[in-house]
Amino acid sequence: MSIASDHQEQHLKSSDLITDVVIGMSDGLTVPFALAAGLSGAVDSTAIIVIAGIAEIAAGSIAMGLGGYLAGKTEQDHYNSELQREYYEVDNLRDREIAETKEFFANIGLSAELQERATEEISKDKKQWVDFMMKYELGLDKPDPRRATKSALNIGISYIVGGLVPLSPYFFVHTPTEALKISIVVTLICLFVFGYFKSKITGVNPWAGAIRIMLIGALAAGAAFGIARLIEG
Repeated sequence: MSIASDHQEQHLKSSDLITDVVIGMSDGLTVPFALAAGLSGAVDSTAIIVIAGIAEIAAGSIAMGLGGYLAGKTEQDHYNSELQREYYEVDNLRDREIAETKEFFANIGLSAELQERATEEISKDKKQWVDFMMKYELGLDKPDPRRATKSALNIGISYIVGGLVPLSPYFFVHTPTEALKISIVVTLICLFVFGYFKSKITGVNPWAGAIRIMLIGALAAGAAFGIARLIEG
């Protein structure tokens, strides 16, 4: 029983990590790519693009990480609020909680006699009863107390890694349009690979998902480059 519980916990942690990486990497690959492409159509120096790109990656990773942190804290605060409410209801609205517990057992097909016995047994331990109601009545699992911090780090680091991909050619090539050509090839390949594995994990057709992610990045960069050219003209 304990082995199964450990396995489930590890699965949930892995799922959280994958979610964070997907969130950070998807924006990290796309936003700096569009920024670099736009600047390539407006300036003649890769140094300016590198400085602007690094500034954007720094700001974007902080903003995205903060968003992940706040989401994790909100989840934790919501769980704690519902937990306090459930303890109050068990202490002060016991008959209603017993009826709700019996209703749950009835919905999974237990006989009236088993409903009574199961409810009587689980209501002997208040903590066990509250945990049961949190999970099966409200559908809430206890969040990892370190989830908010982990999410912030995972998303922020993923954004930085993703953002450095489209920006990296500008470190070595001194002509913006030439660097952009290399950036387009490298970034679109990375977007395709990222989209493929993201779609495979989420159960979507991986080839369709890869093409969709790649096209979104290409459109964003193309729009930024075109707008910059229009403004410059």
